[in-house]
Amino acid sequence: MTTKQSFATRDEDIDLRALLGTVLDHKWLIASITIVFFLISVLYAILATPIYQASASVQVEQKAPTLPGMSDLTETLGITTSLATTETQLLTSRKVLGQVVENLKLDIESYPKHFPLIGSFLARQFVDEHPGQLASPVFGIDRYDWGGSQLEVFQLEVPADLLDEKLALIAGDHGNYTLQDPDGNVLVNGHVGQAISANGVTMQVRALQANPGARFRVIRHSHMDTIALLQKKISADEQGKDSGIIQLTYNNIDAMLATNILDQVTQLYVRQNVDRSAAEAANSLQFVREQLPKVKQQLEHATNALNAFQLKEHSVDISMQTQSLLDQNVSIDTNLDQLRMQMAEAQRRYTPEHPEYRSVQQQISQLEGEKGALERKIGLLPNTQQELLRLTRDVTVTSQTYTNLLNQAQQLDIARAGTVGNVRVIDQSAVNLAKPWWPRPIWVIPGGAVLGLFAALGFIFLRQLLSRGVEDPAAVERLGLPVYVSIPLSELQRKAAMRLGHRSTGNHQRLLALDAPMDLATEALRSLRTSLHFARLETKNNVLMISSASPGAGKSFVASNLAVVMAQAGQRVLLIDADMRKGLLHRMIGGRPDNGLSELIAGQAQISDVIRPVNGASNLLFIPRGKIPPNPSELLMHANFNTLLETLRPRYDLIIIDTPPVLAVTDAAVIGHHAGTSLLVVRFGINQVGEIALAKQRLEQNSVPIKGAIFNLVEKRAAGYYAYAYYAYTPNSKA
Repeated sequence: MTTKQSFATRDEDIDLRALLGTVLDHKWLIASITIVFFLISVLYAILATPIYQASASVQVEQKAPTLPGMSDLTETLGITTSLATTETQLLTSRKVLGQVVENLKLDIESYPKHFPLIGSFLARQFVDEHPGQLASPVFGIDRYDWGGSQLEVFQLEVPADLLDEKLALIAGDHGNYTLQDPDGNVLVNGHVGQAISANGVTMQVRALQANPGARFRVIRHSHMDTIALLQKKISADEQGKDSGIIQLTYNNIDAMLATNILDQVTQLYVRQNVDRSAAEAANSLQFVREQLPKVKQQLEHATNALNAFQLKEHSVDISMQTQSLLDQNVSIDTNLDQLRMQMAEAQRRYTPEHPEYRSVQQQISQLEGEKGALERKIGLLPNTQQELLRLTRDVTVTSQTYTNLLNQAQQLDIARAGTVGNVRVIDQSAVNLAKPWWPRPIWVIPGGAVLGLFAALGFIFLRQLLSRGVEDPAAVERLGLPVYVSIPLSELQRKAAMRLGHRSTGNHQRLLALDAPMDLATEALRSLRTSLHFARLETKNNVLMISSASPGAGKSFVASNLAVVMAQAGQRVLLIDADMRKGLLHRMIGGRPDNGLSELIAGQAQISDVIRPVNGASNLLFIPRGKIPPNPSELLMHANFNTLLETLRPRYDLIIIDTPPVLAVTDAAVIGHHAGTSLLVVRFGINQVGEIALAKQRLEQNSVPIKGAIFNLVEKRAAGYYAYAYYAYTPNSKA
């Protein structure tokens, strides 16, 4: 049993050598695209409007507790929430940024129109060289700003349908201006410094410096949209874990505006923080003041009760055991009183589900349990000692509570009256005018070159992936078509193909075999001549049909130049252009296509009238296609065509017929019945395996066997197949 081994490469395998070869094959294209991207990035770095970054930083300090024991409680609970996290959200809240938008009129956007591409660059150059001055219009084009134009809109109210629309403000003489809607309709005509209302628009321009006719874009944005956009653009990040230092950054093409925005944000935030702290202190102070009269009354009542008991019992002293129990009881009651006040404060701030609220409840329950156990011990004392302990405890606990409340009231009163919160500005807003945030040439230019390199590689590999053209003759031979020759692509051949696309005038000849006899493509055709010499020994006649699967394969080039090299070998050759639809052989040979094969078959001309000699090839004659008939296929199927070939075959050693593409029309199948040898031209990188197989199948279905294939226009590849058999071998002129 014989086992066949398959060495076919799997589609999913990556051939690194082929990839490298593809890159080397297109190195000049890659270099060109990379250079173009490099130049574009250089222009962008020079012409792009610079963007400046303003930065500021604030510090958030830990808040002091509003009531005694609150900080201890927080530490006990393990509540270590970073204040910076909360304050970061407050910094970019609508409350702060909304006021910034109002103060700086950020919902009104205005900017001058510049000449496309280079206008903004020229305007910046003028402002840098002539600060405070206004540039004159260049070439009299006054609709653009050439440097120094300014517009400050103090008020702009528009109907809802004009929100976020680009309105045009046209500067006039002596401070006059005209505002137009996007359709060019006049909305208002105003003067600087005066408020004007018309057509639902209210506008007041504070300052205007521009040449008459200069145009500005004016946009009234929605207040909420402006705040939302500002929230996205302002970055607030804590510097280091739990450092409490927040850095703010904001980018804008206007460095002064960027600085002013961050200044406003930090100032409003600090002011609101102070107001919030004062409000919290005021609320706590009110609560403490409400408790003071109650505690004072309780202290007086406890003191009177203790005095009355001592008078009644004639100054009874407390024993050492009772004193110890008293100290413990006082400590527990003092803590309970503080916790109950904290509970009252927590009820104002939190819900019952809050962890701090629940923790206070838990600690109160724990202390009450300890107090119950202590009271059971007290119950074992004599009655006189129990009563004295209870009264003394009430006086001591109430006195300490009252003292703590007085101290807290003083602290809260100072906090309320003070102007310092727990936030302070560390670094005021600042911007580096000498070094814009963007564009950065050190990043833009190399980045543009790298982007161009990747774009070029992506384009090449994508084109390679999408292109399924045959680049290896082995793929053609696997279809059962032996490749007789591979004709390499030469520069002269490429230029001749480009000229062939234009309509020929006069008798100019374009035959590579005559123009460049030492070209590699010409040498390949000589190799084909040798191969055909032996292949024709077993054919039925001397007629050779040259066809292709689809247009553009170069069959006319092969047919005409093969005829030349055949004639140069001493054979008498007749070249016939049988493509009566789009035949182009007359452009290569020279002359017009009139009076040719179509007239000959139709009986409108004689053989002697249509056969033409070819300049430079003494043994080569040519029959053009003739006038384009309405029925080329029917003409070829006419008996006159067979009679014509029967007449011509004895007169020539070889008759070469150039036919239309096989898959386009049926002409090739008709002509193939009269040919002893049929060859199919396959173009390198263009013709696909499927269409080659279909063309072979279609001819064979019509009983036209294909002798082999000609691999045409083979390009050099760094990896893969190339016409390695042909080398320039020219005589040495110095010999």
